[in-house]
Amino acid sequence: MTAYPRTSRTTPSRLPDRVGYDRAAAHAVLDEALVCHVGFVVDGRPVVLPQLHARVGEVLYLHGSTGARGMRAATGEGLDVCVTVTLVDGLVLARSAVNHSMNYRSVVAHGTATVVVDAAEKAQALDALVEAIVAGRVAGSRPPTRKELAATTVLRLPLEEVSVKVRSGPPNDDAEDLDLPHWAGVLPLTTVPGEPVPDPDLAAGTPVPQHVRSWSRPAGG
Repeated sequence: MTAYPRTSRTTPSRLPDRVGYDRAAAHAVLDEALVCHVGFVVDGRPVVLPQLHARVGEVLYLHGSTGARGMRAATGEGLDVCVTVTLVDGLVLARSAVNHSMNYRSVVAHGTATVVVDAAEKAQALDALVEAIVAGRVAGSRPPTRKELAATTVLRLPLEEVSVKVRSGPPNDDAEDLDLPHWAGVLPLTTVPGEPVPDPDLAAGTPVPQHVRSWSRPAGG
């Protein structure tokens, strides 16, 4: 699988050794992340909003109410966006305060998001967005009605300008600090599900489906 092309927008000014353009690595981060942040400009003001997302091949899908600012702004020629996702893998605890950090994997994607007008693609994208939350959930829920579809806008962002940034490993303490009597190392962090909590209105005896009990994220790290 080829790498994404390096562009001026995906070339970092700091720590270039942590940045790469590998498609498989970028896909893994996008697929594991539950939330992305979408940045855009509306009426001359910057806006950054958290959203759910789903990747289908080389397209990232976003969605929202037809009345949302970003969705309205994308009508026509589209909306220039910067989409970011970050996975925190651990807290990096150094001997010195200034060298504390995090182990992380992140993706930044630049491009123009356009409104999906094809009904079949819109349906596929909405299914992908549900499956991105819990794999198998489309079969375990009611499909959207015509009214719900009309009230929802789906945006497609081609994955063309994409970079991946990763930090891993132990603290980078200065040599003169290595003998200090402070614990140093990494505190790993993972996302794990708790026990499913049923809706109070759920019919008595309704079992928890297997796709909920076996929930996990794609292991991209």
